[in-house]
Amino acid sequence: MADRKDKQLISNAIPGRPQDSPSFRERAYELVLRIPAGKVMSYGSVARVLGAGYDARAIGNVMHATPKDDRNIPWHRVINSQGGCSTAGVTTPPDLQQRLLEAEGIVFNDKGRCKIENYLWTPPEYDAETSSSEQGNLFG
Repeated sequence: MADRKDKQLISNAIPGRPQDSPSFRERAYELVLRIPAGKVMSYGSVARVLGAGYDARAIGNVMHATPKDDRNIPWHRVINSQGGCSTAGVTTPPDLQQRLLEAEGIVFNDKGRCKIENYLWTPPEYDAETSSSEQGNLFG
């Protein structure tokens, strides 16, 4: 019988899929650890940077399962693509994510959204790779 510690960390991941592997989660956490204070990434942008096998929903699940350890992974710096917090009432207080971001200088409107384009962060190496003139344009 499996030990309780081996229980899936991501509740809706299907065993055997990449989202269920520790390395899948660790790659996401390593990226999120690099997001500077006062900057954010969307769930989708984290997935795009990490590449094949990652999607926005999986990143949301990974952030929900962020371990409380000495790394202090800044889970709150990953928000939805509309500039809002998506903790869906799983934090206490319910507006914890927004409060943490506001403490870092991110401004939210009365609907709980920030102008995400003002705060977006992309890893420099990814930004350089995607803006390279050698990269083909998807639409041209």
